Amino acid sequence: MGNTTARGYRGDGKGSLEGSVIAVAGAAGPAGAASLLRLAEEGATVVAADADVERLATAVDAARFAHGGASVTGETVDLLDLAATREWASRTEKEFGKVHGLVHLVGGWRGSATFAETDLAHWDTLHDLLIRTVQHTSLAFEAPLARSGNGRYLLVSAAGASSPTAGNAAYSASKAAAEAWTLALGDSFRKAGGEEGPPAAAAILVVKALVSDQMRADRPKAKFAGFTDVKDLADTIAGTWSKPTEEVNGKRLWLTPKP
Repeated sequence: MGNTTARGYRGDGKGSLEGSVIAVAGAAGPAGAASLLRLAEEGATVVAADADVERLATAVDAARFAHGGASVTGETVDLLDLAATREWASRTEKEFGKVHGLVHLVGGWRGSATFAETDLAHWDTLHDLLIRTVQHTSLAFEAPLARSGNGRYLLVSAAGASSPTAGNAAYSASKAAAEAWTLALGDSFRKAGGEEGPPAAAAILVVKALVSDQMRADRPKAKFAGFTDVKDLADTIAGTWSKPTEEVNGKRLWLTPKP
């Protein structure tokens, strides 16, 4: 039998993640802000990181204000520096005793009108944003997540990773590489657990694209067909702790129809 959560996710803001310590990488964007809010609502201690200090502070303050007494902190971490990322993981575990989650929300997009017009400089940029940050956070948090007994490493990915289009070669390839790396982490958890089941889970949350209330306000005529609302993504993230670890580990959790 694998590990399960004793809390039981209810999604009702009544502390179903009470006692959990969850790190969020790339927390300053719309998905990060929604996730901080949701995790704080469920009682988790949230440790947020982003390269954009001003936007991160805004997201952290909003989560604290919305949920009085919530423990939400933010700090600047260079996720392209493995040593700095390891230090972040170590410091978080030392301060709070355990780390139950790493939510990877670092994003970025580059594309072109046609395949022939692909700019390989886009690959260099996306390699850092979408692959290198996954490598560093997974290597840094693997052991702490396993030690927590109910850890989650959650990567938000895109449907384009498995159905790339001509103008999205660099983006889709980067996402596919990040997915493969995350599944390898999941296999590490599987092997570590043996017959007892994995001590933590690595999973991929797949969307077509994300939409927020601000995006709808900015583009009132846009339909955003098939997009996942960042609040729904945040609900799914929080809900992964309610499922048995072996049911989450190594899985792609689709929030959009499979292509």
